[in-house]
Amino acid sequence: MSTVENSPSTLADVLERVLDKGVVIVGDIAVNVVDIELLTLRLRLFIASASTAKELGMDWWTGDPFFAPKSVQPTAELEQLRGRVAELERALASDGVS
Repeated sequence: MSTVENSPSTLADVLERVLDKGVVIVGDIAVNVVDIELLTLRLRLFIASASTAKELGMDWWTGDPFFAPKSVQPTAELEQLRGRVAELERALASDGVS
């Protein structure tokens, strides 16, 4: 007969497991009055480390300008667009359109 050891897990152990594997929490909250649905909230929460989320294809924050540092702005593209706008303004001015 084999014995199973039940060693106590610390909070750090549990947190490490959750961030390594990920946890999904799903819940629905509905508010009804006399069989009339007034409000429904659908909650989907995924908790994992950034590397685990990236492995699963959830890396939306990498392209979000809110999370990107200010120094990583697409300056080359911005300058190219400014040049195109200036060129269009010159073309419009030379055609006599105001």
